[in-house]
Amino acid sequence: MNERHHPHWPPQVPLHLTLPQTNIFYNAEVSAARFPDKPFIIFYDTPVTFAEFKDEAERIAGFLQQECDVKAGDRVLLYMQNSPQWIMAYYGILRANAVVVPVNPMNLTTELRHYVEDSGATTIIAPQCLFPQVEPLIGDAPDQGLKYAIVATYSDYLKRPSPITVPEFVSAARKTFDIPGVTPWRKVLERRIAPGALTTGPDDLCVMPYTSGTTGKPKGCMHTHRSVMSTLLGGCVWFSAPPDGTYLSVLPFFHVTGMQGGMNSAVFSGTTIIVLPRWDRDAAALCMQKYRVTAWQSISTMMVDFLSNPKLGEYDLSSLSGARGGGAAMPDAIAKKLKTLTGLDYVEGYGMSETIAGTHINPPHRPKPQCLGIPVFDVDSRVIDPATLQELPAGETGEIVVNAPQVMLGYWRDPKATQEAFIELDGKRFLRTGDLGHIDEDGYFFMTDRLKRMINASGYKVWPAEVEALMYRHPAIHEVCVIGVKDEKRGETVKALVVPDAAHAGTIDESEIIAWAREQMAPYKAPRIVEFVTSLPKSGSGKILWRKLQEEDAARTDANASNGTRGGAPQ
Repeated sequence: MNERHHPHWPPQVPLHLTLPQTNIFYNAEVSAARFPDKPFIIFYDTPVTFAEFKDEAERIAGFLQQECDVKAGDRVLLYMQNSPQWIMAYYGILRANAVVVPVNPMNLTTELRHYVEDSGATTIIAPQCLFPQVEPLIGDAPDQGLKYAIVATYSDYLKRPSPITVPEFVSAARKTFDIPGVTPWRKVLERRIAPGALTTGPDDLCVMPYTSGTTGKPKGCMHTHRSVMSTLLGGCVWFSAPPDGTYLSVLPFFHVTGMQGGMNSAVFSGTTIIVLPRWDRDAAALCMQKYRVTAWQSISTMMVDFLSNPKLGEYDLSSLSGARGGGAAMPDAIAKKLKTLTGLDYVEGYGMSETIAGTHINPPHRPKPQCLGIPVFDVDSRVIDPATLQELPAGETGEIVVNAPQVMLGYWRDPKATQEAFIELDGKRFLRTGDLGHIDEDGYFFMTDRLKRMINASGYKVWPAEVEALMYRHPAIHEVCVIGVKDEKRGETVKALVVPDAAHAGTIDESEIIAWAREQMAPYKAPRIVEFVTSLPKSGSGKILWRKLQEEDAARTDANASNGTRGGAPQ
């Protein structure tokens, strides 16, 4: 195991983490016993205490067992935006000894059908605004498909006026449903059905997040209570999370980073969380000021938007003592802007759905920019040649592989994909991440790009993430996504889709960006094509959908070719 990073380990943090031999719901029981009257959730100024949270989660569990026929090990779909109900439903499903299947609320009926069919779930918990996507799947097939739905109304938890703007889909009044098997959230709670015994142990299935499906249909990652405990507890210990801190929880809970860092770790530590259902930079800043937020977990696209807010100077952000996240490397220019504004380093980490969040995190006292960090507790991570599977020395780029307690058991009902995802090294089972990177002399990991995202321009390898990081240095660039496009001479060439900064819109053209890029990086890396766009498509977790942009560009090029119009890069 590479141990070069040990001298840079966070002070007073042990190298090994002993995991509790309990299920995840036990964390809710402990915090409710310790801090019954303390606010756990604040939702647009309405507090929910730890005791209320546990009580309502247990009522959900009882209803799932008695009225929805949910048995131990059954999968239950959770399909909604961040809200008190999301958290209560998650823990209610666990209290029913069942398995949470979190679903991106941006998914539509056709996509949702895959989750239903693949997981075998017969019950879903969803909000009324998304119920039109759910309804066609209820009774969809006689022997499979959804039979039961619990429908939540977000405004049930708006009990106080809030100075923070409430989106219409949150403030909407409660609707009624007269459909067999469909029960409103309020009626579920009013039934007050007590659940049966809590029987799940650390090695039982807990949650099954689905991968993004960049190759084929999404696959369910089977995580046990033990693997989930690993990263939620690891985050608490790594960042020395005190019970009296306050988190801003705006990363989507359906995504493993938001689930673990913004929800599950807070349940364990007894921390108050400020919940926002969607990203809103003014709402985030106002929450930081009003509730004295101490820690905020974000992704680079959120931070870019947050720091570009012309009104940011009007807010008091002095309580913030930690800013961290992952998903994509934080551009150097953005990290410096954060440092200037708050005095804080952005502490980056790295993980996947397959590892239920972080396997690598930067030491908070010694972070490196655009860096994945170092392997955390009990993680053996290496860089190998993706073809020969031989371990590579420091400085050489290869595929990152991971052996760790937070690694999934495998993909749900997909033994072939599971077999392809793992290799054996030195008698240990390693997950192939599909990410390319290298290790520096201190044992810190750096990501080059996704194995499948590489652009091959005239035989030269171009890593889009590296080009994007360099382009963010230009003051006129608000957001950028680099893709590979077809080129008659080079095979592929580099194209940048740029969202201009509002202050520079209309004052700069594409040729100026291209000329500037050629001065900043090797000629083969510099974009040959720049296209200004008003926005970039993003996933529900806020990641830029580079593959969608690349496929759309390829489709346009093919259409132009069939019409006799020449596409490709300028010569």
